[in-house]
Amino acid sequence: MPSATASTIVEDVVQQRRGDLVELSHSIHAEPELAFVEHRSCAKTQALVAERGFEVTAGVAGLDTAFRAVFGSGSLVVGICAEYDALPGIGHACGHNIIAASAVGTALALAEVADQLDLTVVLLGTPAEEAGGGKALMLDAGVFDDVAATVMLHPGPIDIARARSLALSQVAVEYLGREAHAAVAPYLGLNAADAITVSQVAIGLLRQQLAPGQMVHGIVTDGGQATNVIPARTEMHYTMRANDSGSLRELEARMSDCFLAGAVATGCGHQVEATEPSYLELTPDKWLADVFRAEMVRFGRTPVAAEFEAALPLGSTDMGNVTQVMPGIHPIVGIDADGASIHQQAFAAAAAGPSADKAVIEGAVMLARTVVELAETPAQRDRVSQLKAERDRA
Repeated sequence: MPSATASTIVEDVVQQRRGDLVELSHSIHAEPELAFVEHRSCAKTQALVAERGFEVTAGVAGLDTAFRAVFGSGSLVVGICAEYDALPGIGHACGHNIIAASAVGTALALAEVADQLDLTVVLLGTPAEEAGGGKALMLDAGVFDDVAATVMLHPGPIDIARARSLALSQVAVEYLGREAHAAVAPYLGLNAADAITVSQVAIGLLRQQLAPGQMVHGIVTDGGQATNVIPARTEMHYTMRANDSGSLRELEARMSDCFLAGAVATGCGHQVEATEPSYLELTPDKWLADVFRAEMVRFGRTPVAAEFEAALPLGSTDMGNVTQVMPGIHPIVGIDADGASIHQQAFAAAAAGPSADKAVIEGAVMLARTVVELAETPAQRDRVSQLKAERDRA
């Protein structure tokens, strides 16, 4: 009998660990935790690879819920990103439990062929994707420095092999005025709530002139404390998105003028502060994405045609920061959510359903086989290794 190929081995490993991986997904789903405090989810994501013999380093980049788990000592170092943070109020409505479990499955599968493929497998626990930019912080801290290529997947309502995302930045805008009695002497006050109103009117008018791909959305987090007191302090948070970083910088400048308008019109002081690192746009590696697309088709999935992928950006992710630095992919693996999309309660419910379990297993297989293909294709292995060497020299 011929010996099993690496691609066959990794698929078999995932199928053998099916029960453990689905259990992991459901366990994380059942105990949703927010950005930077995903302590239980982080520990759960480490457990199976630690048992397999991965060397786990916790608290990397100074983040309590970030980790690196390493297996093997091969010349090609491949990273697999696991996310596990949830959303306030709606839990795992982005399906990060699926991401974590599929990443663990990929890592366990590749560990079985690491020596055969001259591979080092690095499972990266990356917190705070929904708010906080864990991957950006880990990049800056050097956690990805030895990695030549990075893969992960994300659940969604449809299958997209070469998924794109928007560049993003988020700010907190504070207005400082002067309190006064709203009936007795309102003329003595400087109304910080009015500053927000003026700013939001300016932003509403700006929307007509936004470039394609640019968008803004925000909330008021402090609008005052009592109706009979002119508010002396207010605050709002705004998110800005654009197709690429250059367009985002242009949008930020225009939004800055809108924030200033509120202060000028009311006489209030104001300050604008970034609330987290900027998220750069995804630039998925075409070769890796094409291999993953073939894997989707092999499983009977119907990914969006390549010519339409660029027209379907799905929000923003700090994985974009990673793909700006090295070859990587962030495909969308479809689950049945009865018409719901990410960040909806119905999607959170679906993220622990049968199609989500299928996405965990098939997703892990597809990612693992994509990495195997990379390791076994000399030209592509050389390409990512050369890009890594150029990063090291820069």
